[in-house]
Amino acid sequence: MAAGPYVLRPLLHDVPLSAEGTDEDIKINCVDYLDGNLYVGTSASELLHFFRIPPDPNDPNSTDTFILASRLLPAYSETSGSPNGPKPGVQQILLLPRVGKACILCNWTVTFYSLPELSPVFGTTQVRNCNWIGGVDLNANFENPGTAVTILLSLNRRIQVVRIGDDARVIRKIDFSGSTLSVRRDSIACVADSRSYALLDVDRQLKIPLMSISSLDDSAPGGQYGQTQNIAGPPENGGHSRSASSATARLAPADFHSHSRSTSLSGLIGNMRGNQRPQGEQDDPVFQQPGTPKSSNTPERKPSPALNDGDKPLPPPPRDSMASLASQASGTGGISPGRIASPKPQPGLVFLKPHIVSPTPEEFLLVTGTGPLDPGIGMFVNLDGDPTRPTVEFERYPREIAVDGGAPDVSSPGASVLGREAEGYVFASMGKEFEDGVHQGLEIQRFDVNVGEDEAEKFWLEVPSKDDPTTPAVHTPIGIRSLLASEEMQFEELVKRLCQRRFSPFNGGSATPAVSTKGADSRTASSIERLAREKELFDRDLGSEEEPLPENWETVRNRENEEFVRVLSKGSSRLAVWTGADIWWAVRNPLLLQLESSLELATSKAQQGSSDSSEQRTQLLNLIKTINNREPKTELEFMTLGYVKQRASIMLVANFLNCAESPFSDSETRQMEASLLDGDLDARVVLSLIPTLRNEIVMGQKGIWVYGGIRSLVEEYITAEKDKEVTQTIDSLPRHVLNFLRRFLTAWRNKKGFGSISAEIFRTVDASLLLVLLELDKNTPVGKSGEPGSPRKELYELVDHGVDCFDRAVSLLEGYRRLYVLSRLYQQRKLSPYVLKTWKRIIEGEEDRGGELGGDGELQVRKYLSNISNQELVKKYGVWLAKRNPKLGVEVFADDKIKAPRLVPTDVVALLKEEAPDAVKYYLEHLVFRKGSTAYINELITYYLDIVINDLQNSPESRATATASYEAYRALRPPKPTYRQFLTDNAPPDDEAWQSRLRLLQLLGGAHDYDAAAIRQRIDSSLAEFSSEHGAAALSQKQQQPQQQKQRLLVPEAIILNGCLHDHEDSLRLLVHHLGDYDSAVSYCLRGGLSLSFNNTIAPSQPKQPLLTEETQSHLFHVLLAEFLAIEDLSDRVEQTGALLERFGGWFDVLKVLGMIPDGWSVDVIAQFLVMALRKLVEERHESLVQRALSGAENLRVGYESVVRMGELGPTVVGDEEKRGGGQGGAGEEEMQEMNEMQEMGDMGGSKRGVGVGGSDDDEFA
Repeated sequence: MAAGPYVLRPLLHDVPLSAEGTDEDIKINCVDYLDGNLYVGTSASELLHFFRIPPDPNDPNSTDTFILASRLLPAYSETSGSPNGPKPGVQQILLLPRVGKACILCNWTVTFYSLPELSPVFGTTQVRNCNWIGGVDLNANFENPGTAVTILLSLNRRIQVVRIGDDARVIRKIDFSGSTLSVRRDSIACVADSRSYALLDVDRQLKIPLMSISSLDDSAPGGQYGQTQNIAGPPENGGHSRSASSATARLAPADFHSHSRSTSLSGLIGNMRGNQRPQGEQDDPVFQQPGTPKSSNTPERKPSPALNDGDKPLPPPPRDSMASLASQASGTGGISPGRIASPKPQPGLVFLKPHIVSPTPEEFLLVTGTGPLDPGIGMFVNLDGDPTRPTVEFERYPREIAVDGGAPDVSSPGASVLGREAEGYVFASMGKEFEDGVHQGLEIQRFDVNVGEDEAEKFWLEVPSKDDPTTPAVHTPIGIRSLLASEEMQFEELVKRLCQRRFSPFNGGSATPAVSTKGADSRTASSIERLAREKELFDRDLGSEEEPLPENWETVRNRENEEFVRVLSKGSSRLAVWTGADIWWAVRNPLLLQLESSLELATSKAQQGSSDSSEQRTQLLNLIKTINNREPKTELEFMTLGYVKQRASIMLVANFLNCAESPFSDSETRQMEASLLDGDLDARVVLSLIPTLRNEIVMGQKGIWVYGGIRSLVEEYITAEKDKEVTQTIDSLPRHVLNFLRRFLTAWRNKKGFGSISAEIFRTVDASLLLVLLELDKNTPVGKSGEPGSPRKELYELVDHGVDCFDRAVSLLEGYRRLYVLSRLYQQRKLSPYVLKTWKRIIEGEEDRGGELGGDGELQVRKYLSNISNQELVKKYGVWLAKRNPKLGVEVFADDKIKAPRLVPTDVVALLKEEAPDAVKYYLEHLVFRKGSTAYINELITYYLDIVINDLQNSPESRATATASYEAYRALRPPKPTYRQFLTDNAPPDDEAWQSRLRLLQLLGGAHDYDAAAIRQRIDSSLAEFSSEHGAAALSQKQQQPQQQKQRLLVPEAIILNGCLHDHEDSLRLLVHHLGDYDSAVSYCLRGGLSLSFNNTIAPSQPKQPLLTEETQSHLFHVLLAEFLAIEDLSDRVEQTGALLERFGGWFDVLKVLGMIPDGWSVDVIAQFLVMALRKLVEERHESLVQRALSGAENLRVGYESVVRMGELGPTVVGDEEKRGGGQGGAGEEEMQEMNEMQEMGDMGGSKRGVGVGGSDDDEFA
């Protein structure tokens, strides 16, 4: 595969150079092509005409076929001055399609023929002694029909301008002798003689001398280069003269394809215009009739046996001679030096063959040098003779040159579909020294590269050997010519590489994956068969969503792809290259083949050991960089750059996977990743290169479609990998490969949402990325959360954003025992039952290798349950959580912000009693203390009692603590807090029994309805056996009853219950003697059991216990006084008794108090009480006197009002019937009743008298 810009495509092989088949000494001199007609001129003075049969359009492998249409022997003439050596043969073929004519220069004689069949025209017209025919205006489009075409004939003494149309007319003669070459643009022609170049204005006959062909030639007069010269001759007054005897004509046999026809030249010569011969000119006539036969030293030709013509011996081949101009140039159709009028050469000067081409409509390219083995220089001049661009250098002076591209040529039939004709190239045929000798070939280089932008790179192209196409024919000189017309051709190599083909990573063997995706301990898949079944399920599930495909859908698609690419992969060429008997097209090498050749070259060097892998990847990366900097201009170029980038990327990946000795640098890895993504290569193709990830590839019904060249390359790698028979597992991949896959697949996931990318790709990408991240995360410490940029963090992001391969992801996560990550995957899919189930597995001890849930798994469950709306799930996992953590589980049912419909409390209580009994208490606390529900107080009290009693029964420490708390409280000196506050301040934070007791006291002391008798009965019966062990040593009263002793472990509870049951005396006794809480005892006398009520958050309700009456309060104070008098400590006894009588003396009867006070006490103890009592008695007596006086005055007022009223009413006569109770005296009776009431009110004074101090208010003793 050629890496240069041009390749050789066969045009015609084994050209029959000789009719007899002995063509060893015959060579091709010139070639031209027009409209499927190929014209070949040989050194045997024959012109071969081939007709092209196009290939079968239905057979892509068919090629052009050329058949020989005719073999013509062009006529030529010999003059007396002709050399006796061999003739050059057919020197030039000039096709003039605008007028349907062809001009043939054979042995310095010009003859004219019609196109395309090459029938002679203009009779037997000939032009002898001609060195060159050409000078056709290259700016004129040859496809446009016209009436005439102007050409230049280079004669020995002058140049004639001839118009070819219906006839041939000389319209002008230019005084320029010895010209051997001419190229024309409009009226400006660049011509050359044997020593120098010049520009001619053929219309105005002006000349601008240019440089010498040989830079060693300094024979030209100084100062004439670049100066315009007028070369117009003197006026001509004579007619044309001709000498029939001075010329001989060589005619073709009359029976050779009927090409021997004779016509008169009298009309032609008579019609020549304006350019008559000057007086005395000795030049040979230009247009002549054939005269005498050719000289005897020219061997006679015999007709080919196939044409029944006599065979004539061939002329001897020309011998190479360094002394001759023709041999120095090694050019076919050379000019004999003896025929060129030139000055005598300088000693040591070597004549070089001139070369002129016109690369653009405004430029000519001229070649100069010093010798045939020395370098040559190509100089560009414009139509004014000024240099236009930098020169080009040839390694040796060329034999032939040609140009292609550079600028659109109006004579070109159209641009190639491949579309790179803007790039201009110059071809030079030469020999080049190699280690094994001189190779003949073409040196190709750009001529349109500006200096400073890029350095012109030279390419070497050799023709293949006839025996072995892969071996160049190194010793055969090569001819090259730019043909008149181009021919379109097809590049099947592009079709083969750029057509989309179906690719399967499992082809070439069983579709069953060869290895497991993990090692021998893999829990993802227990066997190879399971992986195969999973893949089949993926494919089946995917296929079930698609419509069934037609039976021949793949064939149709392949055909459509081929038709599409064939339209783009057409090229054209107008360059012919020949050597020996073979002719080729020099075709623009498609960019794809050039770049692919560079890729193959880098690979072959690495395989041959001449370049290590680092050099190979450097070349690949440089090539990709070059491609990235190139902007595609056509659709084919766009596809080409994409294809080559994909191919180079795959080669880089293959190198990357097998470069253990010289790993990629970070920069190289990043460049490789970028090229993979920019090339839009299906990620599944890359993954197919890694056996352990190949099993993750998912394909739909249509499979994976990639470029045909990419498929072939990947299949080669897969086959080579299978031949190694090495089992690869995911944990055997190096870490740098895993990190590459991690970045590459993550970048591919960012393409989600693009409609042009199939879903199967993302299923594959997600599964592969998950597997890679799981493998990378294996070494992360257990329980560590994902840090930014870590594999664990990316693993979380992957599952949190969702994966398309859900079932495969579940299987992988289960296999790797990553249950927490699995739960996050379920959360993303909103699969609440599976989330909770997975968390339950972790909390209950199933292995989770990541350990991310940690110790707060139950709290996570609690939070999650509050955010879901499925009531059944909340109930199920709320109960499960309540079993494990009652307090936390109850929060699920107690949460007011839960999204699921809330359960009825009675149902919750029943559910918890059945499933999680330990959680019932906490739920009841929520209902009672937070919600203020009183319906569950008795039940909650029962739970508290159970806890407290069980603790006291089962724990001697708890019993000792309870007793010690009483003793400690009694030891406190006044003022001391209430016992309730004392318990709260000293409650251990984590002691459930203690906290339950506080809550129990809170409930018992609140205004709630509960069965106090049953509670006290339960306490008595439960703690009976422990009461005697903890009796209060300070109690001095021996007559205490058993029931009172049994309540000593729960003294505050007993006090509250006694208050509810109106057993006030026992409550006061416990307050005074068991607790020493004297202030609470006094408060109890005023308020009863309500004095011990705890503050709580329960909704207020009506007081359960009514307020005490004054009589009851007075009685309780007398009981309290008796208990104070029974205090064991004398000082406390005296202090508390005196304080009670002093503060609340109004509630006591003086006589009773005096009877209770011991006789030995000082009167000072009760002095204040006595003073208060006496003062009260005096106050009461005075109040009685005032009351009696007020009552007497009131009696007088009422009596007066009664008398006045009676006077107003007057007397009333009562009859006998009325006296017996008749109904007529109703009004009088009412009046009498009113008077009696008034009288009674007047008699009420002084009837009420207070005795004692019992009626006093508490505030009087505050």
